[in-house]
Amino acid sequence: MRNLLIMLALETNSMRMKLPKVISFKFIFILYFLSLQFITIKTTQDPSSAIISRFQEYLRINTAQPNPNYYEAADFILSQANTLSLESQTIEFVKNKPLILLKWPGKNPNLPSVLLNSHTDVVPVEFQKWVHDPFGAHIDSDGDIYARGTQDMKSVGMQYLEAIRKLKDSGFEPIRTIYLSYVPDEEIGGRDGAEKLAESDLFEEMNVAFVLDEGLPSPDEKYLAYNGERSPMWLVIKATGAPGHGAKLYDNTAMENLMKSVESIRGFRASQFDMLKAGLKTDGEVISVNLVYLRAGTQTPNGFVMNLQPSEAEAGIDIRVPPTADQKSLERRIAEEWAPASRNMTFEFKQKVPVVDKFGKPALTAADDSNPWWVLLEKAVRDSGVIVRKPEVSFGTTDARYFRQQGVPAIGFSPIANTPLLLHDHNEHLNQREYLKGVDTYASIIKAYASFAEETEANASKAEL
Repeated sequence: MRNLLIMLALETNSMRMKLPKVISFKFIFILYFLSLQFITIKTTQDPSSAIISRFQEYLRINTAQPNPNYYEAADFILSQANTLSLESQTIEFVKNKPLILLKWPGKNPNLPSVLLNSHTDVVPVEFQKWVHDPFGAHIDSDGDIYARGTQDMKSVGMQYLEAIRKLKDSGFEPIRTIYLSYVPDEEIGGRDGAEKLAESDLFEEMNVAFVLDEGLPSPDEKYLAYNGERSPMWLVIKATGAPGHGAKLYDNTAMENLMKSVESIRGFRASQFDMLKAGLKTDGEVISVNLVYLRAGTQTPNGFVMNLQPSEAEAGIDIRVPPTADQKSLERRIAEEWAPASRNMTFEFKQKVPVVDKFGKPALTAADDSNPWWVLLEKAVRDSGVIVRKPEVSFGTTDARYFRQQGVPAIGFSPIANTPLLLHDHNEHLNQREYLKGVDTYASIIKAYASFAEETEANASKAEL
């Protein structure tokens, strides 16, 4: 466009002898002015366009479970780290599951570091239920970017890098070392990713004092933050009994005993839900109990045998427990009421995450003046022109729990406001204005953390040992 305008100006100049002098010079001046305006607009737009383009490139890498393209994502992150001159290493605690660790060294390596964590995998999609290709990163006329991972959580992973790019371009140098981790498998529990990192000798060597991880979008103009989360207790209960004819009433059949347990579980669930509906507790403060599957019966090619009572029946229950709950008491309830041996029942946990850290304290990060990391975050967000709400306990689970279990304080935070919650939903999207605003917010936060020169205990609970 610029070259075209210049060519038009030159052509007009060559023709000026054929035009009245006043008109020709006026026309040339207008074309020249338009050329300068275009150059100014282009220069202004380029940085934001490049930021969005890099985000789109990351989103287009299909890292959906159960077959995430981890190596392509790793190569992309490493290429971005290289442009920023960040130190990098690739670790495979588990084969074919690369974890990328980046380092921005601080001028005082003796200070405990800060870790910015994100995960590279995303949940599966139902392609036919999306209005745009979930791995196309399409931007519509409103500026909404449609792609799996726009909210959960490729946005955050890229905002870390873009914020550091802004800080480096401004000449800022960190006093405290900043680490960035891009971990696998969060969407299937994080056992081969963040958990391995948090329990490793490498993490001990990193001397991490504080961790930032993902949060949730806010429907209004204020950001949300989370200082704890409910621990999953994925329970399977089984009942057994003698098989019998479908027309006869037997005592203690597998299905009858399982249904008694289901009724007991439903009663407990209702009591928790009543407190939530009455406003006595938030989503993150109740023990949620949801029946996710039932399995029983004798199958045939066309369905199930209808005149045979099964000898086994099984139910799967998704339980989430807040860090303030008595987990042991709940386990007793399961053993005595939900799956008692007296009714020929057994139970096992497919996953059971403790609600306390390794020091026996509730895995809950302080969110008041006693925690300098929270104070710094709150002020940095405010300095970027936004307000962050007082942290809550998240109703879901993230990789942050593995760091809290090591006694390291962690806050879940995603700088996404004015956005509907679409994590794991169809048509997940994020407006590019919100994304760019989040980059500025992270630049403010990272600068505050990297400039914080006070000595802090790398492990918050060590002083109590």
